[in-house]
This record gives sequence, structure tokens and C-alpha cells, in this order.
Amino acid sequence: MAKLKAVFICQQCGQQAIKWQGRCPACGAWNALVEDVIEEAPSHTAALVAEAVAPTALAEVSLDEIIRMQTGIGELDRVLGGGLVPGSVVLVGGEPGIGKSTLLLSMAGRLTAGGVNVLYVSGEESLRQTKLRAMRLGLGESSMQLLAHTSLAAIEETIRKTEARVVVVDSIQVIESDTLSSSPGSISQVRFCAHELTRLAKTSGFVLILVGHVTKEGFLAGPKVLEHLVDTVLYFEGEPTSGFRLLRGTKNRFGQTSELGVFHMTAEGLIEVQNPSELFLSDPASGGAAGCMVTVALEGSRPLLVELQALTSPCSMGLPRRRTTGVEFNRVAMLLAVLERRAGLGQLAQQDVYVSSLGGVRVVEPACDLAVALAVASSLKERAQARRAVAIGEIGLTGEVRPVLNIAQRLHEARRVGFERGFVSAAHRSLSVEGLEVIGVRNVREAVQRALEAS
Repeated sequence: MAKLKAVFICQQCGQQAIKWQGRCPACGAWNALVEDVIEEAPSHTAALVAEAVAPTALAEVSLDEIIRMQTGIGELDRVLGGGLVPGSVVLVGGEPGIGKSTLLLSMAGRLTAGGVNVLYVSGEESLRQTKLRAMRLGLGESSMQLLAHTSLAAIEETIRKTEARVVVVDSIQVIESDTLSSSPGSISQVRFCAHELTRLAKTSGFVLILVGHVTKEGFLAGPKVLEHLVDTVLYFEGEPTSGFRLLRGTKNRFGQTSELGVFHMTAEGLIEVQNPSELFLSDPASGGAAGCMVTVALEGSRPLLVELQALTSPCSMGLPRRRTTGVEFNRVAMLLAVLERRAGLGQLAQQDVYVSSLGGVRVVEPACDLAVALAVASSLKERAQARRAVAIGEIGLTGEVRPVLNIAQRLHEARRVGFERGFVSAAHRSLSVEGLEVIGVRNVREAVQRALEAS
């Protein structure tokens, strides 16, 4: 009989400790150690040695073309890298109520309509609840197979009997195995159940999609090994007050990471947004107002137009306030210092500054520095663009505007939406885009002068 041992496991990195500590000694996370009970392996197992397997020369490895399975949802296929790969494991995380189950149930219905055998395992909802959700999505007559169970053994046996090609488990945190004495959702249960299901998916060749909960900090709950175990990690995010949802890939062994899918949540379910560039612009028909500037961010292989807004106001207290939404705070603080010292905008030291991106999209790319700087300068000077323009460029501490990657792709997207001017680094001034005036600037001072004082 296996022996039980109580240990403390970090929820962030999975490191074990023999006693509780306020801070994990491995990753430094506070209040992350949780008590768990694990089973010690019998001592005689160490004597069991597997038969040696001969290695394969690298030159002899076959590179057969991967045949992907289209989900029927274009935005999901984009983030996955072109579709589902047989034998792969996908982990989907997101806040409660964000739309994970809605997206996956809709995907399961479309795959079933295309002749794919799909098994949808619901551990948190009954069959009746799943049926009601399917009827709302127009899938009430679908022939997809449902299973409302939390036992790992029952799920594995059902997978073998049905011979499903795609299995959705919603969610991995509620699945439990009878071989472990710990409660469902514990680190040992999540790790063991995910490992067993992944092993079955790899040996049988079906696609396994796991739904994962997230913590209040926004990280996937459970051991960190869960993200290392799967092939693809997708995060479903969006503002609770907004109807738009963003599906972002952070890990993909079969495609490019940082791809972005955009959806609109409606009463009938999630609707794909085919042209997200116009989604994050306040008024595409106007030239904008003071404090507004548009940039072109690159999300994976997709150029995305994002409007950045800034507001400056005289400081009524001793310490000026700095607030950002959707933009990295430390990056904005650095740009404000550059504007004060390199662009002659010293009055910013006595101004409260607020910077935000529209539509709930997060802007983390350095290529958006120039747009943030021009938006702040525009608000401070109360001068708006006379003609529609975009700004693309990274700003250094000396005030220089540095070139960015894929500038031609970004400018062509801006022209397609209807913009007339593009402020870029002087290194790109020779670039020609039909219908778009490309203006090269060497530093942030020149950019402010040409963008605002001539408007």
C-alpha cells in the first residue's frame, strides 16, 4: 500500500516544501504554498528498469506534413496556427463567464456538423444545462456526444468506447482520480489527471482540449507544469463591461505565438470580428480630437489599428498622478520623461497624465511608443491632427525614433482603413505606399513639431 505524505506545493511554479512559508523560496510568490497530500511510490519500483530504446538519427526523422482539422471558426483557427493537430493538447484559460464554454461548445457543434466525432465532457454543468446552452447557440439538434462526469476512469473509458477524434474537458480542475486521496482541484489531482488524459491523447491520436480556471492574478490555476505539459495555451480575455473578447495564444508548438482572435459576445453566442482594425477606432470618419493618436500594433501576423488616447490636466496636489489602461505603466513613465527632457515639454512635470487604449486591447509593443508620445503632446498643446495619421516607432532614452519590424505591412493596413499620413522612423523615409504620405522623423522633438504644429 502506498504511503501518504503531506507537503506544501507552490501554485505558481510547483516547487515542493516540507513546511509552510509565506513566500515560495523558488519563484518568490507570496501566499502561494498550499498544503497537499501525495502518495510515495513503493520502494521496489526503483528496481524496475525499462528496456532500452535505440535512438534515431536526426537525418532519418521523417517530416510528414501535418494535416490540421478545421474548427469552422476562422478566428480560432488563426490563433491555433491553422486548425487542430491530431494528438495535440490545447489548454484554454480565462476569467469565469468570459465565454470559454460558449466558444468550445460552438466549436464542437461545427466539428460535429462536419462529420467529426466529438465528445464534450462537462464536469461543472449537468446535461440539461449544456443542452440549454447548445439551444441558445442553435445547436439543439446536434449529434455531438455529451458526458457529465468528474471521474477520470469513467472519462477515459468513455473516450475509448466512443473513439472520439476531439475531446473537450470542461474543466480540468474538477476532474478527480480514485487512486489519489486528495480533493478535486488540488495540485496533485490536476497534475495527475492532466498527465493521464494527455498520455491517452498522444497514444490514441485524438485532440484533447482542456479548460482551465485562472487565479485572481490572472494566471492559470494549478501547477505550472500544466502549461508545460500541453502543446498550446490560449487565453480568453476581455473587459466585463465590453462585449468584445480577445483570444490570445501564448504557447503553440504547431504555430506562431502571440496570434490574436477577436470575437463579439451576443445573446446568440460569439460572433467573429473579421475586420478588427476598425473595431478599436472611436470615429473612423473623422480626423480625431486633441489627445488622440492611432498606431498599428502587430499581434502575431495580424496588423491591428489601435487608437491611443491621452489626457493631461494641471496637478492640484503635490505629486502628479499617472494612470494607464491597456498600456504598460513603466513604458509610459519613461516616455513622459523623454518628452520633458528631449522634446521641450517640461510642463508635464506639473500635469496629471492619463493614457488609455480603446476597445480593451492591451498595447505592449515598443512600436507604439511614438503614438503614445504624440497623444500626450497633442493633449498638452490642445492641438489635433488636421489629417488622419498613424504613428509607428520606438523611442529611445535619447529621444531618437527607432525603426520597427514589418513597417510595410503596418502602413498598408493603415492605408486600407483610410489613413492618409504615417509618421515613422527616418530609416523608413524611402518607403513608398500608394495613397499614404510617409513622413520620416529622426527624434521625438521633430515628430511633435511635424505632427502638431503644422496641423
